[in-house]
Amino acid sequence: MMSVYVKKNHDAVSEDIVWHNVSVSHLERADVNQQKPVILWFTGLSGSGKSTIANAVEALLFQRGKRSYLLDGDNIRHGLNKDLGFSDQDREENIRRIGEVAKLFVDSGIIVLTAFISPFISDRLKVRQLVESEQFLEVFIDTPLSVCEQRDPKGLYKKARAGEISHFTGIDSEYQAPQNPEIHIKTQDLTIEACATEVVEQLLERGLLSGKG
Repeated sequence: MMSVYVKKNHDAVSEDIVWHNVSVSHLERADVNQQKPVILWFTGLSGSGKSTIANAVEALLFQRGKRSYLLDGDNIRHGLNKDLGFSDQDREENIRRIGEVAKLFVDSGIIVLTAFISPFISDRLKVRQLVESEQFLEVFIDTPLSVCEQRDPKGLYKKARAGEISHFTGIDSEYQAPQNPEIHIKTQDLTIEACATEVVEQLLERGLLSGKG
């Protein structure tokens, strides 16, 4: 897939653009929602179960009356990021955009779950730095490559091994696993429900599902 994206200097902001202050504060939004807004950044190999587990976590949050939204990698590439391919540069831009969107969700008082391979430590760190330290939790969905290949729900590993897909994470593109994730889920011997429950339990332990932001 050829990208039409041309990288620009995203740090440069025109002097004609001025930040517009709003009347309702982040703390007021969090107070109304009775939860502490946070980015739950699910990362892992393709086929690791990121989207499935994130979806199950959101369902549990919904049952608890919490306000959340799931940003899924494939879904985002159908719209916001449909102009991006899978080169290292495009992957970096993909995560940059998602980080900015996730930051807006946090500001709105929402718990935002993101399910992206996000293979590079540096890109995940840039997103972490967009928000307060307690507002970003890296959730490592740790599934061995061999298990992901056995699952291969979309047939992508087979295509990558056959040379039909290039820049595929885990095959001909590197995946840099989290070094100190806040939540580490080893999925190999766990059900989806057990993985999701473990994530929610850790959110409860951190006091993120009650009280003010």
